Amino acid sequence: MKYAVAIDIGGTNTRVALADENLEIIDRHQFSTNPEDPEETLGQIASVIKSYDKEIVGVGMSCPGPLDLLKGQILTPPNLKGGWRHMYVAEELSKRIGLPVYLNNDANLAALAEAVKGEGRDCRYVQFLTISTGIGAGFIIDKKIYQGAHGYGNEVANCIMMQDGPSHGSILPGGIEAISSGTAITTRAKKAGLCVKHAGEVNDLALSGNETAQAIMKDAKTYLANFIAVIYALADPEIVILGGSVAIKIKGFVEEVEELVKSKVFENMKPLIKIRKSTLGEDSGLLGAAYLAFSKEREE
Repeated sequence: MKYAVAIDIGGTNTRVALADENLEIIDRHQFSTNPEDPEETLGQIASVIKSYDKEIVGVGMSCPGPLDLLKGQILTPPNLKGGWRHMYVAEELSKRIGLPVYLNNDANLAALAEAVKGEGRDCRYVQFLTISTGIGAGFIIDKKIYQGAHGYGNEVANCIMMQDGPSHGSILPGGIEAISSGTAITTRAKKAGLCVKHAGEVNDLALSGNETAQAIMKDAKTYLANFIAVIYALADPEIVILGGSVAIKIKGFVEEVEELVKSKVFENMKPLIKIRKSTLGEDSGLLGAAYLAFSKEREE
């Protein structure tokens, strides 16, 4: 049997996993990422990979964006600095381990996993959105990631949905991430004087009758539904899968968004709207990275 290695480099932790051709993870390691010096982290990754006594076809790697996917290069992620910036990380790791390395972002790889092993496995056109700390997206056509002409396909966080709307970090005012992400929901609630720690607590206050919390949650769902309705009009996916803590942990969130989307499309499209909650959990990025390595090996 052949195997692939999946890597998830985060600002805090790095995960390395070995997966078989059935996308079953048979071994995994986790260690702290050095956010300033890539040499330490890449050395640890290489050591783990070299310890595997298996026939490995390649390596799929997830890194925080923004990335240049066409060149395999890290650009300016907020949580990776120093030597990580503008590093051709796929090429650098490949030199160390003697295997091909394929770089992509976490949302694209999670989308790929959903299309291969998750809720979209029986579909050709799969749209994935993660509604968590931020908002990420990936679009899969026939089990392949759609990256666009320059590698920036589905970089959706800055899509402007509300005129003169809220902003946070590098997100432009009114960007979908500044309205519907977990961070946005919590930040807006705190600015309005609510004592909350996360989006789930804002939702709890809304359910208890707090009008401020209700308005914030209504915005989050309504503008997300507006955005998904636009996706249906542009790309016509067979299914939209929502992952991330907001979508998965807030009861009824996905179902309510689905009904809102149905109210925002043409009548003939309403029966085609299918929005589902991710069932793959935190391993979706690793599964997508492993599948990417296997698919590249088959292509070549």
